[in-house]
Amino acid sequence: MNEAQLRDEICRVGQSLFDRGYVHATAGNISVRLDASQGGGFLITPSDACLGFLDPARLARVDAHGQQTGGDRASKTLALHREIYRASEGTGAPARCVIHTHSTHCVALTLHGDRGDDSDPELLPPITPYFVMKVGHVPVLPYHRPGDPAVATRVAQAIARYAAQGTPLRAVMLARLGPNVWHDTPAQAMATLEELEETARLVCLRQRLGPASPPALSAAQLDELHQAFGARW
Repeated sequence: MNEAQLRDEICRVGQSLFDRGYVHATAGNISVRLDASQGGGFLITPSDACLGFLDPARLARVDAHGQQTGGDRASKTLALHREIYRASEGTGAPARCVIHTHSTHCVALTLHGDRGDDSDPELLPPITPYFVMKVGHVPVLPYHRPGDPAVATRVAQAIARYAAQGTPLRAVMLARLGPNVWHDTPAQAMATLEELEETARLVCLRQRLGPASPPALSAAQLDELHQAFGARW
């Protein structure tokens, strides 16, 4: 897609997420990385913009060094997005689009205390095949205020750690804030987010039935997904 098409696609995806309740008010942001043939750099939604009512012409354009060159003021999460692009570049899941939301069920799973520590516990076990295939591991990072530059470093460390283990990330969860997901296109990143939020919803529904966590897929079942579909867990 050329830049004009990417601008339209960001707005289409933003409206779809808003209309279906994956984002609300001015929460969330979307960015894409532009090819060198398009001048490089990034497009990102403006600060405090509602994703349901984006204007393609007002999206922020930022150069490769993070300096804004056009549009409304870039989202305060720009530094985090840029670090995800940089850190994921050499992995098996390089980012071309990053989406951040405050998705309800994902956030709910982080509200029972500070889960984050040096081990970055994971948001969800491998309970469904499509979560394993389409999302994979989702480490939970400890709470930092919105826009805190320290988050970018923590996310980059998680991306590097999982890549070294042979399971490159497509998502991280910021405790009390929401997920960041990435993929090749805005549509693919949106699909990853949808699968993540729906799996979190299943866990929340299951918790209403009792304190026991839903059973994870067995090692044999995970290996079968790997053999049949190349899924890595």
